[in-house]
Amino acid sequence: MPAWLMVLITTACGVVVANLYYSQPLLGEIGASLGMSPQTAGLIVTFTQIGYGLGLLLVVPLGDVFENRALISVLLTIEALVLVAAAIGGAPIPFLMISGLIGLAAVAVQVLVPFTSHYAPEHRRGRVIGTVMSGLTLGIMLARPVASLIASVWSWRAVYTMSALLVMAIAIAIRCTLPTRRPDYTVSYRALLGSLPGIMRETPVLRRRALYHACLFGSFSVFWTTVPLLLTSEAFGLSQLGLAVFALVGAVGAAVSPLAGRLADRGLTRPWTCIAILAVLASLLAAAFVPTGTALGVGILVGAAILLDFGVMTNVVLGQRAIYALGPQLRSRLNGLYMATFFAGGALGSAVGGFVYAHCGWRAAALTGVVLPALALAYFLTDRHCEIYCHSAL
Repeated sequence: MPAWLMVLITTACGVVVANLYYSQPLLGEIGASLGMSPQTAGLIVTFTQIGYGLGLLLVVPLGDVFENRALISVLLTIEALVLVAAAIGGAPIPFLMISGLIGLAAVAVQVLVPFTSHYAPEHRRGRVIGTVMSGLTLGIMLARPVASLIASVWSWRAVYTMSALLVMAIAIAIRCTLPTRRPDYTVSYRALLGSLPGIMRETPVLRRRALYHACLFGSFSVFWTTVPLLLTSEAFGLSQLGLAVFALVGAVGAAVSPLAGRLADRGLTRPWTCIAILAVLASLLAAAFVPTGTALGVGILVGAAILLDFGVMTNVVLGQRAIYALGPQLRSRLNGLYMATFFAGGALGSAVGGFVYAHCGWRAAALTGVVLPALALAYFLTDRHCEIYCHSAL
């Protein structure tokens, strides 16, 4: 696959996945504009997450039976159209429905990732996956600060308008440049979905990688849900611009993705999985005892953010490299199950982290984030056959 096409796919992943997170810093403005109560405005994020979760289980598996370029193009076009609808939306209930569709169509990126792996040679597959995932992670990390900056200059509607234009441009580029891939596998949609429980039950690599990352992504979500609240509180007093800079610096950890892919290609999945879990655990532990209200405290939080992103990105790439090696005819379903499992962990982490922060403060929230990688580490150490599984998947 040529380098320019990799750049396009990586960019597409970042641009599209960002739509899942744009609304989070804009809830107050959207709610005031549409006449929503704070409780109703909070449902915007919930509906987006529900839509994305449903898409992972109900749409992504179609990549194993439908021509991939057409499927991706259709999903991107739908995404652009519903973003336009969001930009001009004027009523609460329709906006919530639109938010669900934004999440549903955003699963185009989870069809793109396994699609890319099909065109990567075996010895470079991990590196290719890592490169694509770096774009996805940057999209997640930068969505909130970018949305805040655009809304502060124009309005929340401008965020959705600009994103719609970007997604439509990417949809056209994907349609014109992506090679076709028509899977040989033919089965009814009902049978396709019916195969998912059996795949999860009979695939130990998938189960373990999904549960490892559910814990790590849950910890990631605890941190990134609560650290903006800490930094903008009286303890640190950062402005929205300062918070945006913090997120940009923290995103440096996403640069590890291609390196993680190379490590997986060299058969180092097991030791680096352990390192990734320990990195996440250490980052939350350091953040829990940060001295508040000082420049040193900000510096420690920046370091924790970078280490956290390093651990999470390393683990997700190692996991995808392992599960994609299990069979090309299953990759979309494997990816859907993998992503749905750890996305659930992330949603749980966000909810629990916000609740604990509101009632018990920053340290308790960060220590909650420590518990999750500790559980992942304990689970990792219980499997004596993990090394066999990992090598068989490589």
